Amino acid sequence: MGQCTVAATFGPGKRDRHVTPGRAAGRAGGVGRPGRPRRSAPVAGARRPPREAGTGGGAGRVAAAWLGAFAPHDAPAALALAVLVVVSYFPALQGGFVWDDVIFAEEPVIHSPGALRSIWFAPAEIKNEGHYWPLVYSSFWLEHRLWGLQPAGYHAVNIVLHLLNCLLLWRLLLRLKVRGALLIAAVFAVHPLHVESVAWIIERKDVLSALFYLGAVLAWLRFVAVERVGHYLLVALLFAAGLLSKSVVVTLPLALLLVQWWRGGRVTLVDLLRVAPLVALGAVITAADLAFYRGREPLELGYTLAERMLIAGRALWFYAGKLVWPLELAVIYPLWEIDAGSAAAWGYVVAAAGLALALWLLRERIGRGPLAGALYFALTLGPVLGFVDYGYMQFSFVADRFQYLAGIGLLAVLLGAAAHALERLPAGEPVAAGERGAAGARDLADERATAAAPAAAGWPWVRYGAWGVAAVVVVLLGTLTWRQAGIYRDEVALFSHIVALNPEARDAHLNLGNALLEADRTEEGLAASRIAVEQRPESADAHSNLGLALSNLERFAEAGESLRRALELDPRHKSALQNTAELLRKQERYEAAVEAYQTVLERDRRYALAYAGMGDALFNLQRYEEALASLKQALVLQPRLPMAGAMEVLMGRAARELGRLDAAEGHFLRAMELDPGDATPVLDLAGLRARQQRGGEADELLRRARALRPHDPATLQNVAEALRKQERYEEALPAYRAVLEIDAEYALAYAGMGDALFRLERYSEAIDTLAQATTLQPDLPMAGSLHRLMGRAAQELGRPDAADHFERAVQLDPRDAEALDRLAMLRFAEQDYEAAFGLYRNLLRINPDNAQTHSNLGATLYYLGRPEEALQSFERALSLAPELETARTGRDQLRQMVRQQAP
Repeated sequence: MGQCTVAATFGPGKRDRHVTPGRAAGRAGGVGRPGRPRRSAPVAGARRPPREAGTGGGAGRVAAAWLGAFAPHDAPAALALAVLVVVSYFPALQGGFVWDDVIFAEEPVIHSPGALRSIWFAPAEIKNEGHYWPLVYSSFWLEHRLWGLQPAGYHAVNIVLHLLNCLLLWRLLLRLKVRGALLIAAVFAVHPLHVESVAWIIERKDVLSALFYLGAVLAWLRFVAVERVGHYLLVALLFAAGLLSKSVVVTLPLALLLVQWWRGGRVTLVDLLRVAPLVALGAVITAADLAFYRGREPLELGYTLAERMLIAGRALWFYAGKLVWPLELAVIYPLWEIDAGSAAAWGYVVAAAGLALALWLLRERIGRGPLAGALYFALTLGPVLGFVDYGYMQFSFVADRFQYLAGIGLLAVLLGAAAHALERLPAGEPVAAGERGAAGARDLADERATAAAPAAAGWPWVRYGAWGVAAVVVVLLGTLTWRQAGIYRDEVALFSHIVALNPEARDAHLNLGNALLEADRTEEGLAASRIAVEQRPESADAHSNLGLALSNLERFAEAGESLRRALELDPRHKSALQNTAELLRKQERYEAAVEAYQTVLERDRRYALAYAGMGDALFNLQRYEEALASLKQALVLQPRLPMAGAMEVLMGRAARELGRLDAAEGHFLRAMELDPGDATPVLDLAGLRARQQRGGEADELLRRARALRPHDPATLQNVAEALRKQERYEEALPAYRAVLEIDAEYALAYAGMGDALFRLERYSEAIDTLAQATTLQPDLPMAGSLHRLMGRAAQELGRPDAADHFERAVQLDPRDAEALDRLAMLRFAEQDYEAAFGLYRNLLRINPDNAQTHSNLGATLYYLGRPEEALQSFERALSLAPELETARTGRDQLRQMVRQQAP
């Protein structure tokens, strides 16, 4: 009984050991002698039925090559796997695009109708992808044609592909007569190590390449059983498809030889000749992919062979440990130090080699299965063990997604051995009889031995309890998967998870800061960006992000310093250039901002965000035609920009200013379609309707805007503002009061209400209301204008504090010409001519060609006893406005005075 315990995990492997060499080759699918091919049984040691059900036609044979024949009692097991997958990965369906998903989500090439040509024949056009994996991007292209950029569709496809892989694995294990096939497939279905491959859309490459890989193995077993050219071509086709999805499956031919050794005890020359074309095919496609990769992303990490062995040894044990104990799964694991002089570091290598040697020496006792499973695990991980440089090694030497296929080997050994041990316990009928089927019949000799064993009291309950424990384990793994899938909800969740488990992960705080800024969590984004700068002070990316965070908080001076530092590190850094332009725009330095955006576009003529920002700056410069062109170009390049609705509103306003009311209407309507919950385009359209003398429609739109968000003070404020701008002041007042009922400290509502009261000549109420606005929020952008309005109201009431309000307005905005003029007139009336003189001089600095100001300055100079300068001012005023009567009168009086004073 000791010889059967683990060997039976891979049933046929041990029994083939006792077959004569010639017969062993035939039973393993080889040939008796070169040149005389023979048909062999589909599974060593078992008869092959003449034709499997449902395989009569060509399509049926292809399906059978993948799945084998299904029996009716297989349906519940298949349904159970489907339920496990769907429930465990349900949170992924609610996830969005994260991190590297931008490679396809923001790639115009993939979104265009003719993208297949670029994907297959001009892959360099895909800007951020360094590999040639056209089948993956073809699938993304097709999905984009079906459901655009709705993330749920892409997530659903990944989940379906994973489910198909689980079904293929189950059928493959049954075909190979591995014990506990359904349990292994169930654990594979819900193991949290696979979340990265399934829940992350860009990792479509893992699940898609695995689909072709597993299909190729099943097709290979069919070819071994029935040597037909069509069967072999199917293997080659599936293998090529796998390589064109992810070249890591290049190890498939070696895995097939390993299966052959496990089943037959040796690898013959015929076996080598069979896989040789597959090896050549894999070598050609993988070499092409590597050449393309190195051409796009030259990389030389410089590790010695000894260091690479240390990386591989530790990585193997790391992967095995996470497979057995899948807790604290990180998207980026810490990058460990490599020390070739450390005995502990070499311990991993020695332990791996020792385990392989022990399994080899014990193969006669425990069978070839354990060694085959361990070798498959190491072999399939081979391309990512560090012997070949790849970009991710700069971040970490390991990743959960790398063992999506490799883990099958260890799962089969561990769970298969456990299932076999349970079957050897004395009991009545075998548990999990559902695994008996056309492709998965148990070894009758083992069953008879089990049935013949004495039925000791209590053993059945042990078996039932063990299967119960297995069910609990599957449920626990599914729960962990459900939780892990949730971290792909959005980038904030993803990068928060990364920094929680690996605070030193390269660029994790940088990416978290960017995600937080995009989510309008600016203070948190600033904190993460500061950590990114501390971790990598020479990173232009980090300084650029810090500058963006500071800019969003209107800490413009600090933002400018950070952005200057970023451009010192990299003068052509696109994000730093863009953020600098954005900073200038937020500072209302629109001319400088336009120049900065043009610099960005010299770097990248297809950068939609630069066109969008420049369009806003041009609009504020009243260069409406140019603003329209820039905004349209942004939407042509990237139609799904997050701010597309706001851009349509801006284009509508620009068209309105140009008198193109029909075009403006179209833009406002498109903005309403893009964001049906946004009241801004509704209000703009209401204003347009009012301008078109369509008052009824305008009122209906205002009611609609109010109904969209009846409890949102910002929306109600915009409704009130729309009424005020239409000069419907009496109606605007209750609208402002509705805002203040929700938020009694909404300063902008007091500001708008004060202006409406002023227009209604309710000056005392206007002053009180405007004062409330400036008290609540002294730094309001329009605070100077509010003080000017209070000064005007005080003048109308004859109150002496009018000058105080004008002075405050000038302090807040030294270029407020109206406040300067009114204050100068008050000082002149008070006979404070020196003060009036200074104010008029300031006015002329703002507008040197204002005739009335020159005339007023002339009068002030006259009272200051400077008649000659006064005369010059009057002359200057008349040169600018010959019809200005006050200037003419002042000049004539001065001339007469001069003649009278002449001797």
